[in-house]
Amino acid sequence: MKLSIYSLKKVLFQGNAQLLNCKTQMGEITVLDNHEPLITVLTQGTARVDDESGKAHYFEIKSGFLEVKEGSEVRCIVEQ
Repeated sequence: MKLSIYSLKKVLFQGNAQLLNCKTQMGEITVLDNHEPLITVLTQGTARVDDESGKAHYFEIKSGFLEVKEGSEVRCIVEQ
């Protein structure tokens, strides 16, 4: 999936990813390739991104928004 994670100051991650795991108001969620379209609010926690090589990247998040679009395109706008 194509994943972009933006903070107000910089781009935290942009590229292909195997998964995104983060906390939402409804609980923890893992987004994989071909996930259903979704828009949700992110809550404080650590987001995990596994890039296409399988390497894990971690980002501390205070709050934000997650959008999953058709075509395996995922965008996050976060406050750190």
